Amino acid sequence: MKKENVDKSKKKYFGTDGIRGKANAYPMTPDMAMKVAMATASVLRNARGGKHMNRVVIGKDTRLSGYMLEQAMSSGFIAMGMDVILIGPIPTPGIAKLTRSLRADVGVMISASHNLYQDNGIKLFGSDGYKLDDAIERAIEEKIDSDISGELVVPENLGKANRLDDALGRYIESLKRSIPQRGSLEGLKVVVDCAHGAAYKVAPQVLWEMEVDVIAIGNAPDGRNINDGYGATATGRLQEAVVDNKADVGIALDGDADRLIMVNERGDKIDGDQLMGALALWFKDQEILEGSGLVATVMSNLGLERLMVDNGLTLARTNVGDRHVVEHMRKYGFNLGGEQSGHLVLSDFAPTGDGLLAALQILNIIKNKEKPASEVLNVFSPVPQILKNIRYLGDNPIDSDTVRNEIEGARKRLDGVGRVLVRKSGTEPLIRVMAEGDNPDMVGAVVDDLCEVIEKASCVG
Repeated sequence: MKKENVDKSKKKYFGTDGIRGKANAYPMTPDMAMKVAMATASVLRNARGGKHMNRVVIGKDTRLSGYMLEQAMSSGFIAMGMDVILIGPIPTPGIAKLTRSLRADVGVMISASHNLYQDNGIKLFGSDGYKLDDAIERAIEEKIDSDISGELVVPENLGKANRLDDALGRYIESLKRSIPQRGSLEGLKVVVDCAHGAAYKVAPQVLWEMEVDVIAIGNAPDGRNINDGYGATATGRLQEAVVDNKADVGIALDGDADRLIMVNERGDKIDGDQLMGALALWFKDQEILEGSGLVATVMSNLGLERLMVDNGLTLARTNVGDRHVVEHMRKYGFNLGGEQSGHLVLSDFAPTGDGLLAALQILNIIKNKEKPASEVLNVFSPVPQILKNIRYLGDNPIDSDTVRNEIEGARKRLDGVGRVLVRKSGTEPLIRVMAEGDNPDMVGAVVDDLCEVIEKASCVG
């Protein structure tokens, strides 16, 4: 019998941002969450030569299913002899920071980021506050599918669980320390949209403590309204609120507050590319920009790349996902990077993307420049870019020869005048088709033709 070739580089459960799926359905079940916890403890313990693992920090956003998964993961870690520190609702970057500051061995964030409440997910951080690398995630997947009952500790070595009451205060103080001389942001009027998510308490509080005239929306979670018409992926209400309240700027966070989209005083949306550009120029002027520029992904606009070149800087591109951005930053000595979607990484202050941290830095720029957000955050002219998503069921349509040939043809059409990118989402059953170039008609035609071929090759639900 012919042996089937298996690509061991592909992960079974982990996507571009942890494990994610519909809550209370495989793989987001209590049983699976417990297995993930036990497998994580086992793999990291073995990676340390059998050294005892003492402590894990677990946070979550405001989804109803968070209660279920939090308890299941706690049980798994306790069964492996680890003490659990339960944080409750807190932004994902808060967990990364607390994992470091509390000298924990593992950090866990239970969240599906920008997805609606029906979904949930698990993000894992090492003791250094960085997301676990691919090799460790693959090892955890192997452990999940194996019998590790023999590794459970004896009764006298079971862990215990406690809640940390001052977690949000610790996180707020770390955010405030990121502003030079802990300066005030007094004089700015800001609307912040918390997406009914993890930052519903901390975002208004830190802005108030920085002396901002703050108006909060999307700050009344009920377990089912996270990201529903609010937040970084639905900015309509924020745009209206900024204009209606004559605010200087608006801040939109997603469900776990690791991404940031902003709105200027006119109600115009400002994406991550413009924010990265503004930060890069400011860091350069302040002589604190490290590396040769910034790190972004293949999705970032060509206009951002041209801005970097025009200012004697470079734009290094990675695959989609803030973890890839962070890996490149660490390897090559950059201190600024991010994604067009709003994941902004300022590694001098945090090991992962932090929407609130980035927002405070942008507000500091606006205050220092004493100019409106529409001017400060408009640092380049975007090249016309079109992105469409195609939902599919079954096999990945990109794998078909017909689709591959169409993609190759599209790249030839835009060669020298633009670029095209077709990829499978790492978090949802979607094919993302993006093209950009100076000729918007050509870009539109390329995307439409690609989508038509992909839809024909897909089983669309």
